[in-house]
Amino acid sequence: MGHAEVLLIGGRAGVGKSSVAWEVSARLRAAEVSHAVIEGDFMGQVHPAPDGDPHRTKIVERNLTAVWANYAELGHRRLIYTNTLSVMPEMAGVFQRAMGAGVRIVRVLLTASDRTAEERLTGRELGSELEEGLRSSARKARILDDRAPAGTVRVVSDGRSVVDIAQEVVAVTGWAG
Repeated sequence: MGHAEVLLIGGRAGVGKSSVAWEVSARLRAAEVSHAVIEGDFMGQVHPAPDGDPHRTKIVERNLTAVWANYAELGHRRLIYTNTLSVMPEMAGVFQRAMGAGVRIVRVLLTASDRTAEERLTGRELGSELEEGLRSSARKARILDDRAPAGTVRVVSDGRSVVDIAQEVVAVTGWAG
């Protein structure tokens, strides 16, 4: 059946990761390409952080390993995974351990200007965490821009429709023929 493949969709808060992932999924369903989708933010959403795992990387890996095993048992070998920092080089090991050493990793970094991200985040209203969310989004955008590994495909989201962005992302994967 071949090695597993994962499409990592990373980017700052407000860039459109979830919306793009769901549209990529819709396009793949329309092309009858089997795949699974995981919103990575939910893999480590626990408070307080587990002892000895302040950044929740270990619990994310455990949860991803368990969920992926269920999908793989059903015959899936392609995964769409969204998370802000998923494209970072230090995350590769998490996917290799969870999905198999030979996993093909496709990294897509969605980008947006500070203004676009602020408009989107304000529009979805993060309640009491809006201000910190805006600061964190800007900080992570700089980190991603500086440290995303070579081969990461950068896709601008400013002023573009989700359908247009998803079409570009699907083309990067080569999954739809």
